[in-house]
Amino acid sequence: MKEEDPTLRPSDSYVQSFARGLEVIRSFGAAAPRQTLTEVAEATGMTRAGARRILLTLQTLGYVRVEGRLFALTPRILDLGFAYLSSMPVWNLAQPVMDALVEQTHESCSIAVLDGQDVVYVLRVHTHKIMSTNLGIGSRLPSFWTSLGRVLLAELPPQELQALLDSRDRTLFTRFTLQDDAQLLTELAQVRAQGWCMLNQELEEGLTSIAAPIRNASGQVVAAMNISGQANRTTPDVMQGELLPQLLQAAGRVSGLMGYQAGRAIGSKLTPR
Repeated sequence: MKEEDPTLRPSDSYVQSFARGLEVIRSFGAAAPRQTLTEVAEATGMTRAGARRILLTLQTLGYVRVEGRLFALTPRILDLGFAYLSSMPVWNLAQPVMDALVEQTHESCSIAVLDGQDVVYVLRVHTHKIMSTNLGIGSRLPSFWTSLGRVLLAELPPQELQALLDSRDRTLFTRFTLQDDAQLLTELAQVRAQGWCMLNQELEEGLTSIAAPIRNASGQVVAAMNISGQANRTTPDVMQGELLPQLLQAAGRVSGLMGYQAGRAIGSKLTPR
């Protein structure tokens, strides 16, 4: 019998009950805003008794409410997410920069960070709804098929990037979705070299977007900013020719707020697919 890898076992400092509480919270979402005790237990792999204890604890703390047989999260759960945002005051400083960019371009603007296989939105300024999914703060999208994600992935160490590539989703989102591993790596190398990324309808048909990195004082890419629009109105040529310079300027301003001082211009051209 193969021995279990000890590196996969929780350490003595691992608090299993806390981890299970987080699993219960994560079991709620747009597809399951209200759940019965049985549904929570099935979604988390817990016993009904274990799930019940955690749900009642969350209810006592004000994070969960009970509606008959159904459990649902309360608005207080937002405190957990906004704790991250409030710990990064630069996001508050970035808001006026994004507002100005949206005013200039008349396109939606977002800032996101990388979390595993996903990008997570930390700021978003809407102009109008352009995706079938209504995006907001905390929304997640697959990193390999968003312009934000590719900017962030392009900066990862090769070993870390390869691990994400090996375990990535193989869904063909649209007829334009790039799926070949070698082509994705080539694309990411180009993104890293030029300092920005454009995506043309790879995640959702009719959606185009362009993204640029946000750097901290040491020059590390810690987030990405993008603008997105409808392909029939804002073509890739318009994105690159007219909107990219404004996006790079805005991302540079936010990087400056984080203490970054650019030592060289970002540059070349990307031929849109």
